[in-house]
Amino acid sequence: MPVVNIKVERLKRLVPGVKVNKVLNAMPFVALDIEGIDNNIIRVEYNPNRPDFSSDYGIVRALRGLLGIETGAPKFKLAGKSGLEIEVDQAVKRIRPYVAGLVARNGKLNDETIKQLISMQEDLHNGLGRRRKKASIGIHNLDGIKFPVTYKTVSGDYTFEPLGESSNQSIDRILKESETGKQYGRILKGLGRYPVIVDSAGATISFPPIINGNVTKVDKNCRNLFVEVTATDQKAAEDALAIIAVTLYDAGFEIRTVTIDSGKKVETPQMKPKVISADIGYVNSILGMALDAKQAIDYLKKSRLDAKASGKKIICTVPRYRVDINHPIDIAEEVAIGYGIFNLEPTFPASPTAGQKNLLSTYFCAIREALTGLGMIEALGFSLTSREVQYNAFGITGKDALAVDGSKSLEHEILRDSLIPALLQSLSRNVHEEYPQRLFEIGKTFHKNGALTERWNVGGVITHVDAGYTEIRSVMQALIKSCFGRDAITKAAQNTMFMEGRSAEIVIDGILMGTIGEVTPLALENFKLRMPVAAFEIDLSHIIKDK
Repeated sequence: MPVVNIKVERLKRLVPGVKVNKVLNAMPFVALDIEGIDNNIIRVEYNPNRPDFSSDYGIVRALRGLLGIETGAPKFKLAGKSGLEIEVDQAVKRIRPYVAGLVARNGKLNDETIKQLISMQEDLHNGLGRRRKKASIGIHNLDGIKFPVTYKTVSGDYTFEPLGESSNQSIDRILKESETGKQYGRILKGLGRYPVIVDSAGATISFPPIINGNVTKVDKNCRNLFVEVTATDQKAAEDALAIIAVTLYDAGFEIRTVTIDSGKKVETPQMKPKVISADIGYVNSILGMALDAKQAIDYLKKSRLDAKASGKKIICTVPRYRVDINHPIDIAEEVAIGYGIFNLEPTFPASPTAGQKNLLSTYFCAIREALTGLGMIEALGFSLTSREVQYNAFGITGKDALAVDGSKSLEHEILRDSLIPALLQSLSRNVHEEYPQRLFEIGKTFHKNGALTERWNVGGVITHVDAGYTEIRSVMQALIKSCFGRDAITKAAQNTMFMEGRSAEIVIDGILMGTIGEVTPLALENFKLRMPVAAFEIDLSHIIKDK
């Protein structure tokens, strides 16, 4: 999950008159998690489905609404056209066809604001931009550019001075030797020609999605900025630019549009809000409440949206930067946030009958009792996860992954086929907690061997300075003996999740049912884990019969 660092003193300035503790206490209720506070810097974790939270300006924008300091849609006004133009060469159409831009004038930058902009840029690259493949952003010193600029393609021997360098380098060399070239060069692999943005004096402004030119380097003396977004998806470019526009506006800049000339001239950014209607009855049915339209509208305003009533419907005006709101269910969620999640009271649903546990639940309760008795804590993971967590962190390609068609989030793009990655992710989010840490999960995994199959698995992880194979095996064997009265045998075997020579297969009644071992150093590094980890996972389908 992405993290934004916010200085305590800066938070006091952005939310004046409110005690810091009150602001911190409000954060979880707009879906923010405080990862920790060190040296007066608050580390705030946010969900990637809220890319507007990629800077402290966006976080404060939401908090000011929930705290009642400012309600309704945030103030934003385009100052008009800049009169500046990006000319698009038709050759880019087959490589990276879309470009959008804006001009931000008469602002002031300091070191912390620059840090926030850079952090926001990278988070947008990784989220909306799908690690720059779908969209990438360049932020430039406007005063170093001669307009109009041209978005075109060049060959690999084309040279310019990249950001942070003092001499010209060829594109081929940048792709081969620079850190960003090595990391993102795969996006342009095999194209033959490469996209660049060049000004009318011949200076290279950007080589997207790899690196900017040195000529437009931004520092705290800059008062005017030029922002360009290039993309393979037009909506991704427009969404990213809208978030940047409102952030720079909040930072004190005057925002003007740039003309994009690709045969047909358009102005960007396009900041027109969208309108979504939701029936008040639908909202109440989702939330289990009995609100009238006026109450719902008041709560939407605390979520920084504008709304009005039309009969039994709420007509909600959604600012352009809120790219996460697309459906009436999202409106219901924003009503709940504005109402205050902390004000919701849990109730049991009315039922004329009393049910009983099925056999599957009985087994699961027995497993939980056994593992908690062994000192483990239950974790709950999602069936949908990311390629990064499930495969890349272990150096696995995951080419046969069960992918979601049209996923809206990198965090929920594939169905998991193992519980261990999610357990490691849980450990990575709790590195600041006391050790040893012992977690387990009972959950579904998904597999395709001809037909799609679902399996119930149990997995466990142990981490501390001396965590190892012997300890995790004793836990696993105690579980199987306690719950099923059977013996689990381990046979040495290799598994990409585990260290060579420290992994095995789990065999019960002569049937291969799982894996066990010590997690590889590569995975520990990728999950940022500070201690060794031992793990096991068992497919329960052969020893549990659901009647």
